[in-house]
Amino acid sequence: MTAGYMGKLLFVNLSTGGIKEETPDESLYRDFIGGYGIGARVLYSRQKGGVDPLGPENTLGLVTGPLTGTPATFGCRYVAVAKSPLTGGWGDANCGGDFGPNLKFAGYDGVFFTGISEKPVYLFIDNGKAQLRAATHLWGKVTFETDDMLQAEHGKAAKVVSIGPAGEKLSLISCLMNNRVDAAGRSGLGAVMGSKKLKAVVVKGDRKVPIADMETADRLRKEHIAEMRGPFLEEFHKYGTTGHTAESAHSGDTPVKNWGGIGIIDLPDVSALDREVINAKVESKTGCWRCPAACKGRLKEGAGEYKYPAGIHRPEYETQATFGAMCLNNNNEATAMAGYICDSYGLDTISAGSIIAFAMECYEHGIITKADTDGIELTWGNHRAMVAMLEKMARREGFGDILADGVKVAAGRIGKGAEEYAVHIGGQELGMHDPKCDFAAFAGVPTAARYQMDATPGRHTAGFGPSQFQGYVVNAAGLCLHSNLVVSDPNKYILEFMSAVTGCDRSLDELLRCGERIANMRHVFTLREGINPLELKVHGRIIGRPPFKEGPLAGVSADIEAQVYWNLGALDWDQVTTKPSKRKLLELGLDDIARELWPPR
Repeated sequence: MTAGYMGKLLFVNLSTGGIKEETPDESLYRDFIGGYGIGARVLYSRQKGGVDPLGPENTLGLVTGPLTGTPATFGCRYVAVAKSPLTGGWGDANCGGDFGPNLKFAGYDGVFFTGISEKPVYLFIDNGKAQLRAATHLWGKVTFETDDMLQAEHGKAAKVVSIGPAGEKLSLISCLMNNRVDAAGRSGLGAVMGSKKLKAVVVKGDRKVPIADMETADRLRKEHIAEMRGPFLEEFHKYGTTGHTAESAHSGDTPVKNWGGIGIIDLPDVSALDREVINAKVESKTGCWRCPAACKGRLKEGAGEYKYPAGIHRPEYETQATFGAMCLNNNNEATAMAGYICDSYGLDTISAGSIIAFAMECYEHGIITKADTDGIELTWGNHRAMVAMLEKMARREGFGDILADGVKVAAGRIGKGAEEYAVHIGGQELGMHDPKCDFAAFAGVPTAARYQMDATPGRHTAGFGPSQFQGYVVNAAGLCLHSNLVVSDPNKYILEFMSAVTGCDRSLDELLRCGERIANMRHVFTLREGINPLELKVHGRIIGRPPFKEGPLAGVSADIEAQVYWNLGALDWDQVTTKPSKRKLLELGLDDIARELWPPR
């Protein structure tokens, strides 16, 4: 087996309790690298189209990459994969922390779950030995309690990924949590885990990831870290992603007031979003497994109105943006409390904050009233109302139950014109970068196109088009996307790390071809579910139709049609159906998919 991999995948049938270990053919690793590459290939091959996302046939996978748990800088990631109950198509969620490396140390590159357990269970993997254990005593516990209880039983060396009560109650915006603060947040995969009655996965082991050339890998790590030294790394270590939050709220980068507002007009005071203000509340710094940036902050105990415990996660940019600018909230302790609630109950902060903003706008227009909202006055900027409604969402209580499955579902339940204010694509609330702002058009493709056309719509970290193939490689390899931002030539390091770790010398073109194969694999999964991304409605606020009349984005609209047209052509996907051409699929070695999409006449 190629170095960098443990060479084993675990398959668990929760309906029968059966557990089996498989040794994949090396071509799976070579062609799809890892992470959501392997995940998409496995799910497409073993799962029929049209299955119920919350039913027994949907497969939930947790998959690492070849650089996860190795000397490769930022090599800490794993990806959760499944058919998304939120969008109905391909679903994945990328996560850091320490679970991914320790899954490999326990002996496996990935674990896949099918079926539904009769009673709550968790999977315990200890140095290559896996068993299902009863989790009835854990059901109903928040993620913090679950971590503590499982580590008390299995030791601090055991690493846990779990769902909270939101996932147990099948909230379509629920997520997986590990290391207390690290979320596999998007696609609603916490609901998939909850539907299977799978409370947690616990991994423990001391196996070594095989490294082809450890001396070179260690040297590359030192060189990479040395190049990162300087203002960017210092600032990133100090502030994490909060370094630009206040500025972004006024530059047009951050959407404001449910995508309908203008920061400098609707939220002139952004003092609570200032990086120094929130950083003053940090008591210690921490990071993902062996990360030299250590960009996370843990907060002091809440000393004001909100009594959150010490040690909770400093809200990152996306959390500050959704519970701050999107809700016109300028109380940073309320934002920290919102992040704590989401982490505890297992909710995606991007979706949760966006839903509160949607509800506030419905309240503003009289579509919902205090009689509907359990007496909570959901007025703009009302941080107490924001936190109170979030708690109801997390518990699926009262009006919170209406909101707990995302803005698309909530708008349908509310009716009375609420759909006008439901900003989403394909059911997924959007990341907090406005595609009308030049800053948002990072990595070569304007965000409008990627928001609509990626297999996981609404993602600011997703990709669409040839310029994104490198990002697919980074994700599949098990690296943090920030590894692309801290050095002058990220391709150099991924090439050299992949060579040193796996022992396979591959050109950049070969790796990019893997990225293209992964892009096509994720896309055809969604196509098989009957979803053509061209048919997904893109809310006019997202692309500036009509454009703002004031502010930094005055008169600006995103030319999404041109972006999509050009990239479809470059990908060799049909301009109407978005089906990859037969030629392209055969070129990528996806012969079975070519036969399915283009059967002989």
